[in-house]
Amino acid sequence: MYNREMKIVYVTVFLIFLLSPTYLLANELKKETSPYLLQHADNPINWMPWSEKAFLKAKKENKPIFLSIGYSTCHWCHVMEKESFTNREIAKILNRYFISIKVDREELPQIDALYQKIYQHATGRIGGWPLTVFMTPQKKPFYITTYIPPKRRSYAEGMDTLLVKMHKLYANKMELKKSIDTIKAGKKATKVFNSEETSLASLTQDIEKAYDDIYEGFGRGKKFPEVSRVHLMLDLALLTKRSSLRESAFCMLDSMALRGLYDHVDGGFFRYSVDAAWEIPHFEKMLYNQAELIGLYSRAYLINPKPLYKKIVLETILMSQRRFEVNGLFWSASDADSDGEEGGYYTFSLQEIEQSLKNNPYKKEIQDALDMFENGNFDGKEHLNFCTATRPKGFEDFRKALQKIRAKREYPFIDKKINTAWNAMMTEALFKASTLDKSFVKKAQKSLDRLTETMFIERELYHQTLLGKTPTQKAILEDYAFFIGALISAYEVDYNPYHLHFAEYLLMQAKEKFYKKGIWYLSSDGVNVKAGTNDKYYESPQSKILEDIIKLAALKASFSYEKLFSQSMTKLSTVLEEKKSATPALARLYLMQKYGIVVIKSSQKSLQQSQLTIAKSSYPYIVTKALESENDYLACSLRHCFAKDSQLQTVLKRVEEYETDKIGE
Repeated sequence: MYNREMKIVYVTVFLIFLLSPTYLLANELKKETSPYLLQHADNPINWMPWSEKAFLKAKKENKPIFLSIGYSTCHWCHVMEKESFTNREIAKILNRYFISIKVDREELPQIDALYQKIYQHATGRIGGWPLTVFMTPQKKPFYITTYIPPKRRSYAEGMDTLLVKMHKLYANKMELKKSIDTIKAGKKATKVFNSEETSLASLTQDIEKAYDDIYEGFGRGKKFPEVSRVHLMLDLALLTKRSSLRESAFCMLDSMALRGLYDHVDGGFFRYSVDAAWEIPHFEKMLYNQAELIGLYSRAYLINPKPLYKKIVLETILMSQRRFEVNGLFWSASDADSDGEEGGYYTFSLQEIEQSLKNNPYKKEIQDALDMFENGNFDGKEHLNFCTATRPKGFEDFRKALQKIRAKREYPFIDKKINTAWNAMMTEALFKASTLDKSFVKKAQKSLDRLTETMFIERELYHQTLLGKTPTQKAILEDYAFFIGALISAYEVDYNPYHLHFAEYLLMQAKEKFYKKGIWYLSSDGVNVKAGTNDKYYESPQSKILEDIIKLAALKASFSYEKLFSQSMTKLSTVLEEKKSATPALARLYLMQKYGIVVIKSSQKSLQQSQLTIAKSSYPYIVTKALESENDYLACSLRHCFAKDSQLQTVLKRVEEYETDKIGE
């Protein structure tokens, strides 16, 4: 008898456990045909599809609705499911206090459109997926948001506490009415600048104040290209729609390309100008200058397709390959001196210039373009100073004549060391230039492969070496930073996941070696020199590694990378506040953090076909990610996707609207 009664007890307990709503292995979604809803059919949540039955149940039990809208290929929908909707404790709260409804936005687009509109009205921002709505059984929303983490994070309250708070709010009729009325009222159209918006304004004002609008550039004395500052100008011009800033950036680009900083005979840039007018350069050529300026002029051409900019890119690449490349790797620099004479290889006497023009039918036009000086402008010699908006007819023949003169001279000394960071910069530049000329993809891939073979040995990165020698010096922060940047650029061209895996491995090493107590250091050799933010010569390694981290956070949808980035930026907030546009790469990171990196996702084939169109987008912070089974284009932030369409232009328009809303907040 006793055994029989115990068996009954055990069976009863087992059935209660098995049939308990919190522990059901399937819910009402199991009857649906939507792939998205079926993905949630085994959640421990008592999901119901959108139906009259669900709302009648809510009214009968006097429970609020927890509405979750998403679709089957939505990344953050899957994240929220994994973090919260399979969490038994969260499911227990939802099942006790709410009627939970799942909607497939592709199955019921009208329902999605309704609540996306409510979200935009309530917040002043374009929404996305997952979209989360708390509302009464009468369908009156009292709280609306997108992705919610399982526990509190810096950007949002967690599901564990928010659900209880919403339950209590629903029970308090007075507070419930206030919340409903607040959503109905929506965000007011009046825009008041807060401190962050003032930061955008102050960055613009600061860079305009620092700009030399007489000779174009920065500084009243000698001028450096300051590539990061020009990128910041272009970013600010795009974000603020400020045409004057855009024109200043292009004027500086024109001055650097058309005056003495550029070598108009062989191509490529000298290191800096010793005067304010970009007339007389220091004739040293650095690999890092070529790399950064190739990337800058490639970008400039996409924004403003001047034939000059494309010509500068092509000529600079050809010069770098001719003078510095050895089987895919690049030497570091060439000297300013020849035969003990500064600029001896590069400058010409007036007589040499006259002779080169002797049989040129466009002699007069070229002489007018060259801004000739009767006594020369460099140690009695005329340095070629081509300063018109376009190159006149006959210039190519004139140039070839000058090349013949140079061919009789001894080329300056070349520093033949292979520097990892600078080679990585050139590799990234070639990938970026491939938007202008696809032939550069093969060259970039060769350089990346050769750099990896030469400087990544037994899973360890090295700093520099001479060809034929085994490197011995371990890599420093800048080597990691620029190598990772090259890998990310490679991924956005061929979409080989290996590049991102390799980038993550190097980032893991870099963090372990150079990141101590929230501070980045230049090396791990015990010297303990903190990484700085000076971009005058080239982008600071600290800013570059942070750019890598925020891009990887977007591409890999990684909160841990985002947290690392945020912690690092917090440490640098005082620097940015004090120096503003004088630390341009850091300022760009601030803007990326504030307005967000957008990830355009689609199939590899679609992205490769659309590379140029995406690169021309008016929003400056876009990365691309290939999805195996996605033919449409998606636009996503780190936490949710907000646009999806078969037409790329439609998605890009949504990106612009989305970011314009955020900038205008």
